[in-house]
Amino acid sequence: MRELTVVEAKELIRKNRNNPRFVILDVRTPEEFTEEYLPGALNIDIYADDFEEKIAGLDRMGTYLVYCKSGGRSRAAVELMEELGFRNVYNGVGWMF
Repeated sequence: MRELTVVEAKELIRKNRNNPRFVILDVRTPEEFTEEYLPGALNIDIYADDFEEKIAGLDRMGTYLVYCKSGGRSRAAVELMEELGFRNVYNGVGWMF
């Protein structure tokens, strides 16, 4: 699992600015997402009953920056994504929204 600090994540976002297969994935609850989120982020709540189904429907060839509040939920999401065959997945750590 590749973990990125905030500085490293910003660089990944910058490098992928024009990449249509780059996704910033926020796995917090919809309530947390509404309060504050990264511009352009896709919100899929890790606690939702259909979380795995929604993740499985994503493009496995894409590049994903996954984040939550502190890195725990995003770590679990990244582990699932890797099990499902996603290859370019990064866990954002230390975000503390």
